[in-house]
Amino acid sequence: MKQRLEALKQEALQELEQVASSQHLNDLRVKYLGKKGPLTEILRGMGALSAEERPVIGQVANDVRAAIEEVIEAKQAEYQRQETANRLAAETIDVTLPGRPAAHGATHPLSKVIQDIEDIFIGMGYTVAEGPEVEQDYYNFEALNLPKNHPARDMQDSFYVTEDILMRTHTSPVQVRTMEKMKGAAPVKIICPGRVYRRDDDDATHSHVFTQIEGLVIDRNIKMSDLKGTLLQFVQEMFGKDTQIRLRPSFFPFTEPSAEVDVTCCMCKGAGCRTCKQTGWLEILGSGMVHPRVLEMAGYDPQEFSGFAFGMGVERIAMLKYGVDDIRHFYTNDLRFLKQFVQI
Repeated sequence: MKQRLEALKQEALQELEQVASSQHLNDLRVKYLGKKGPLTEILRGMGALSAEERPVIGQVANDVRAAIEEVIEAKQAEYQRQETANRLAAETIDVTLPGRPAAHGATHPLSKVIQDIEDIFIGMGYTVAEGPEVEQDYYNFEALNLPKNHPARDMQDSFYVTEDILMRTHTSPVQVRTMEKMKGAAPVKIICPGRVYRRDDDDATHSHVFTQIEGLVIDRNIKMSDLKGTLLQFVQEMFGKDTQIRLRPSFFPFTEPSAEVDVTCCMCKGAGCRTCKQTGWLEILGSGMVHPRVLEMAGYDPQEFSGFAFGMGVERIAMLKYGVDDIRHFYTNDLRFLKQFVQI
C-alpha cells in the first residue's frame, strides 16, 4: 500500500507539471483528492491493515495529500496572479487622454419665466401663495361669482373628478383661499403661480395643461390706476423699458370693470408685423377690479375695501419673450429646443 501511495504521488506530481489552465488544475484536484479519487480509495482499505501498519500508512497518505495540495495551491496562486495581471493590463487607464466634458443642465424656459415674474412682483412687495390643483367647485367657481349653471362656466371647459371636485381651471381659487384665511384683514398682496387644467385641443397656442400666474391686491382706496401702474411696471421690467400697455374693456365674472391688457409687439416694437397682425399690439393678460360680490363672499366689506386682480399664462409670456411660435415646444423635451436656453 505504501508503494501504491508513492506511485500515486509521482503520477499526480507529473500531471500537475503538465497542467495548462486553472480549469485543468481544478480537474486534477478532483481527480486525485476528490471523494472518488484514488487516494480516498486507498485510505478506505486501511481497515484491513494491522494495528502497527495503520499509523505508518496513515502518515504516508497524509504526506502524499500534503505534497499534492502544496503543488496545487502554488499553481493556483500563480494562475490567480497571472489573471490579475491580465485584467489590470486590459483595464489600464491612459491618464494622458483628455477628459470627457460633463453635460451642463439649464433652467427650463418656463421655470425661468416664472422665476423672473416672481422676482418682479416680490420686488413690488407681493408674496407668493399656492394652493391645491385638485380643487372644490366652490373655490374654483362659486366663490368667484360663478354659481351653478352660470353660462360663463362654458368659457373654462373643465376636468371634473366628481360633481363637486375638479382640476382647477385657473389659480383664482388660491386668491379665494387667501382672502378667507385673512378673515377680512388687509392689505392682501399676492401672486399665485401654478398649473391649471382645461379641456382644450392641443395646438400651437393651446394646451390642456398650462401654467398661470394670477395676482391679487386688496386694501382701502385701491383704484384702476393702481392696476394700470402695476402692470406697466411689470411689462417694462419683463420686456423692456420702451414697452407700453393698453387696456381694452372686457368681461370676467369675478372683476368689474374688467380689461384685457395688450403690450406693444416685441417683434416690431409697435410698427406692425405678421405676429401682431399689423396692429402693433399683442394681448398678454386679463385683469380688472375685484367684483364687490367676490369681496363680500370672502368676508370683506366692499364699501370699505376694494382691490384688483390679474392673470396671465406663463407660456404666453415665454412665447413673446423668446420668440417661440409653438407652445408644444415647452412640453416635448426636445433637447434641440431646450439647449437654446442654456445661457438664459
